[in-house]
Amino acid sequence: MIYICIRSIASNMRDLIVKHNPWWSGRGDYVLERWRRMGIRWVPRWIDDISLEPFSLNFVFGPRQVGKTTGLRLLIERLLREVDAYSVFYFNCDFISDVDGLRRLLDWYLDFRKVHRIASSYIFLDEVSNIPEWWRVIKGYVDLGVFEDDVLVLSGSSSWRLKGSMELFPGRRGLGRDVAVMPLSFREFLEAHGVKIKLRGGWENDMKRLMVNEEIERLFNKYVLTGGFPLSINEDPEAEEAFIKGLEGEILRLNRRIEVVKAIFSSIFEKAPSPLSYSTIGKAIGVSYKTVEDYLDVLRNLFILDLAYFKRGRNIVWRKEKKIFFIDPFIARTLSYWSDTNYLESAFYEWLVQSHLWRKHSNRIYYYRNAYEIDCIADNLFIEVKIGKPHRKYPKNVYIIDKEQLPYFLAAIV
Repeated sequence: MIYICIRSIASNMRDLIVKHNPWWSGRGDYVLERWRRMGIRWVPRWIDDISLEPFSLNFVFGPRQVGKTTGLRLLIERLLREVDAYSVFYFNCDFISDVDGLRRLLDWYLDFRKVHRIASSYIFLDEVSNIPEWWRVIKGYVDLGVFEDDVLVLSGSSSWRLKGSMELFPGRRGLGRDVAVMPLSFREFLEAHGVKIKLRGGWENDMKRLMVNEEIERLFNKYVLTGGFPLSINEDPEAEEAFIKGLEGEILRLNRRIEVVKAIFSSIFEKAPSPLSYSTIGKAIGVSYKTVEDYLDVLRNLFILDLAYFKRGRNIVWRKEKKIFFIDPFIARTLSYWSDTNYLESAFYEWLVQSHLWRKHSNRIYYYRNAYEIDCIADNLFIEVKIGKPHRKYPKNVYIIDKEQLPYFLAAIV
């Protein structure tokens, strides 16, 4: 019996908790039932990176619609094969408005598990970053030793709030880890479609070897349309709308103006793939360069786009114009529709290379521009993306990737 002698909580909230945890009453998981009906589905690798040894405080973060909730439910399904159902607690914090609500939720579950004699729990708080100052409750309970035998998994779409709050837990994470959830890379996209890529080492040789596989080219033509988001990959007609609504919600929660965000995207699309300064964008849309810098920082932390800085030799010139790229082709296409601004094909393919190298090289990529241009610099890798034939000679250590090679290059590097 679930409703036993537990600290009082509103009956509607209690009912909502039970709906969030169908395994307590032996019911099927509606989230996974929907997942199993998808034509193309996969078990994400990132769930293996979450620490399940007490005490652990894990942070899972990434953009909305990327499949974090489904991944957490798949992890819960795996856990339930080995542990008591009452020891697993999940709640979507979109239903909680403040820290008092979070405190009451946790107190209810702590009483609940006492009734059921649960000594160690797995507590999943999905989208916890939507609760203002959520960290106060978690930090306080960790300091009191409330969770010393537990595993906590806290997820959030906005690293602007979630990642910033991680710094408030020094020495309080136990064995916990930070887990970033990104849209599928092209190689992961291929694997989700049943195309296994075996790499033998050395991306050049792997790329040449893969170029006989026509299925890679066919699926690349789909990837540039759908990107790596589950809804778009499955051609859900609501994929774009769901993404935009999620983005608008994040922008409003962060007290930023949607029309300014839309104008910034429009300016980027108009000028890409040229490097841009904050002042150039600001003048084009009628705001200060400080405003542009602030908004781009927000969009970076929402995993919408990122920046490639100018690099000359070993020196990074932080103040020089930046190349701005989108981290996924679905994001770029959807925001182009939303801002009613087209972009150049050359910019789109450059974004693909930049975003994949950005993943592989720990979010650190650069560019160079003088007598010639190098679109992407990552460690000792120098890549120039050319849709047509190059019109000038490049140094021997610069690799020219053309449109024909691009699918195989992406499959070989990430």
